[in-house]
Amino acid sequence: MKKEEEAQAQDIQDITEVSASGPRSCFVLPVRDIVIFPGIIAPLFVGRPRSLKAIEMAMLQDRNVLVVAQKEMQVDDPRVEDLYSVGTVCSILQMVRIPDGTTKVLIEGVERVQVVSYGKGKETLEADVVSLPWEEHHSPNLEALKRSVLEQFEKYVTLHPRIPGEVLISVMNVEDPRQISDLVGSHLSLKVEKKQKLLEMVNLEKSLKFLLKVLLEEIDILQLEHAIQDKVRQEVERGHKEYYLREQLKVIQDELGQGEKPSEIDELRTRIEEAEMPEASLSKALHELDRLSKMPLMSAEATVVRTYIDWLVTLPWNTMTPDNLEIKRAQKVLDEDHYGLEKVKERILEFLAVRKLALDKMKGQVLCFVGPPGVGKTSLGKSIAKALERKFVNMSLGGMRDEAEIRGHRRTYVGAMPGRILQKIRQAGARNPVLLMDEIDKLGLDFRGDPAAALLEVLDPEQNSSFTDHFMEVPFDLSDVIFITTANVTHSIPRPLLDRMEVIKIPGYVWQEKIKIAKNHIFP
Repeated sequence: MKKEEEAQAQDIQDITEVSASGPRSCFVLPVRDIVIFPGIIAPLFVGRPRSLKAIEMAMLQDRNVLVVAQKEMQVDDPRVEDLYSVGTVCSILQMVRIPDGTTKVLIEGVERVQVVSYGKGKETLEADVVSLPWEEHHSPNLEALKRSVLEQFEKYVTLHPRIPGEVLISVMNVEDPRQISDLVGSHLSLKVEKKQKLLEMVNLEKSLKFLLKVLLEEIDILQLEHAIQDKVRQEVERGHKEYYLREQLKVIQDELGQGEKPSEIDELRTRIEEAEMPEASLSKALHELDRLSKMPLMSAEATVVRTYIDWLVTLPWNTMTPDNLEIKRAQKVLDEDHYGLEKVKERILEFLAVRKLALDKMKGQVLCFVGPPGVGKTSLGKSIAKALERKFVNMSLGGMRDEAEIRGHRRTYVGAMPGRILQKIRQAGARNPVLLMDEIDKLGLDFRGDPAAALLEVLDPEQNSSFTDHFMEVPFDLSDVIFITTANVTHSIPRPLLDRMEVIKIPGYVWQEKIKIAKNHIFP
């Protein structure tokens, strides 16, 4: 690349030295982000004081001005070192002053020139320039290069959205390869550096080869852009087509008398209104329903939203079963279901008596039955639910290692569902069931989180009134749930979790008690 630039500079120097006419003076019009080629008519908006003065001085003389590009766009008052050394002498065709203070100038490129020297006057910038003509070059490759450039330029114009077809017609009618080089170069969307490099080329064969290389690169980029746009357009059109066909289907069903059934959206809206949700949950449900109504019915996202709304409307937000706190009846139920365990039964009856006296003021007391397998820990939980006339659900925590089993997965995951807590609440069909959590001493821990830490919020009366599942994203009140846990040992239960529970130890049975249980409960 450096060798090419040095050779090009040497060519320009040689041409400057042998120029037939001596240097002539021109007023300089520095421009940003544009390079003017000979034979090109272009409008310019001039607002800088020095540039305006240069235009005015040129209008008073021969109407010619040297248009030269700046190296840096950010420079507002360019100095000599900020300007390129090759520019174009342009003729001012028209000058119009605009009310905002700028001046619109219509110029036509006349001649490519080399700047010999710049001179900075008080009001304008002037330069001594010499003509920079094309080299006399007769190569057998010129005709082939010219045709290739025209062919590729035709493809470029076809792909480019902002070049009108008239430009192609005007270029195709030109025979001179030098004019073709200038015309094609001026209409390419290139950076100033590349256009300036093309302007400085005086070897026609090199100029056409450079143009051909740039055209091929730009065509590849434009074809890739079109491919991306076509793909996006197809996706949009498919969505519009599905919507249009769906609306047509609705009209056909109405005409056939089959359109009287309420739509899925209407049915969901009715279910949302009947679910008696809290304000936050209702707002969320209506927002998701509005999103669903604008989606294609068979899309994957619509399925996720539909599942989410279904969970919202089926949770028992306000459904509760009344408690039966009669102590004598509870004692009778416990005696019928279990033999012995007098101290355990006595502690359970105390628990129920305190609930009866405290009514709604006592919440959050968690019982933990600890004992060897087979002593009746789970059946005691069922008996408590039976005595209170509450719904009973149970879940096993043994081997659970994923925190999402408690809190649920976020909806961004494929196949996401709420956690086991809310699944059991929905299964119970009431907001205040007895929820038994078996094997709490066998919780696991790995990289997916700590289920025991998630249970702290569930069992904490200060927090579980607004328990937020990751899937549901709205708070659910667990404060009316009676939580009962079971374990074989207590040393493996995390201490913060154990502190939230009241431990009731259940000893094993002696052989006499086992015989009595077999007679009364197994072989009546």
